[in-house]
Amino acid sequence: MTAHAPQHATQDDDETGETVDTETTRARPTDGERMRRWRMVLGADSAESTGCTLTGQDAAMDGALDALYGGGGKKPGGRGGGGRSAGLGASAPSVARWLGDIRTYFPSSVVQVMQRDAIDRLGLSALLLEPEMLEAVEADVHLVGTLLSLNKAMPETTRETARVVVRKVVDDLEKRLESRTRATLTGALDRSARISRPRHRDIDWDRTIRANLKNYLTVPGADGEEATGTVVPERLIGYGRASQSVKKDVILCIDQSGSMAASVVYASVFGAVLASMRTLATRLVVFDTAVVDLTDQLDDPVDVLFGTQLGGGTDINRALAYCQSKITRPADTVVVLISDLYEGGIRDEMLKRVAAMKASGVQFVTLLALSDEGAPAYDHEHAAALGALGAPAFACTPDLFPDIMAAAIEKRPLPIPDKEAQP
Repeated sequence: MTAHAPQHATQDDDETGETVDTETTRARPTDGERMRRWRMVLGADSAESTGCTLTGQDAAMDGALDALYGGGGKKPGGRGGGGRSAGLGASAPSVARWLGDIRTYFPSSVVQVMQRDAIDRLGLSALLLEPEMLEAVEADVHLVGTLLSLNKAMPETTRETARVVVRKVVDDLEKRLESRTRATLTGALDRSARISRPRHRDIDWDRTIRANLKNYLTVPGADGEEATGTVVPERLIGYGRASQSVKKDVILCIDQSGSMAASVVYASVFGAVLASMRTLATRLVVFDTAVVDLTDQLDDPVDVLFGTQLGGGTDINRALAYCQSKITRPADTVVVLISDLYEGGIRDEMLKRVAAMKASGVQFVTLLALSDEGAPAYDHEHAAALGALGAPAFACTPDLFPDIMAAAIEKRPLPIPDKEAQP
């Protein structure tokens, strides 16, 4: 275990110009407070060495941490006698009380981490099939991923509660992501559709004037009148008559294997946002060893998510074959493959399909993940092979995704994060 190094005394000038020792202006913790903090960090095993006994809220916080991160054989609701001891048991009431405790003592971001750890470390997934449990948890992307993995085993009494939980997370994500995505992609679509010889009624006068300000001329006035100025529009900028028609086709091809849960959630939300834009024709395809087209459900990302089936194998080649069959305008199509690239199908055929799509003019984007956590474990050999084809594979955060899509639409180099670290 490592501890934070103590702060060194520093000197600053006060308002009078005199030098003061800022360390003396801070309240230093007493020895007792310092031991209390170490006792909270080290757990019950340190009670004897620190000589500190916790009481009140400290004891309750320590109990909540002990139940999750201890290492012994504690029973639900009890404090084991032999140091830190993990265990929430298989009792829904005990877990519900624990969920209430951590929401009382810790901030929301910490609660979400602890819930995730409880599901992973203590095998509490089965308890999430109970409506009372779902109502007690703090909803986040990872919880949605867990619920989707349990979708097929979920009883009808729980399904409606699960949809409410998923709906809350999806609504929050849409509020966070929609406006910027629409603004970024609308600008990219406008720029990609710009024409230089528009009809008079299709001229974009604002852009035309700004582009021709360098051609501003002063015209002398006649018969003593004041001189006037004018812009000579050497270059007209505008849009064709079909500016509101579909300009680009987007195909989101999403790996629904278990490790891609967060990516499936974010991709479904983005798919719904893209589908709401009239100038984009968006298709959403999910796959494991089978391929499912969920395009007709894109008006509601919750329906999309419950149409997925997290887990199972992976056949990227089969999924890309389906996507390839749906491409009718290669030069105006963007295909986004979201996968960790662990291919269970025919590797060489997968690479040939990507090469063929790119040769036909398709903009092909490979994302190892679409989440805030960065790249998961992935197949480095396949990532390198795709990079050699001009489709570099990299992880992408939800906040960066609109910029990635805008670059693909405009056929610009992708703004790859940490490019030097990519495979």
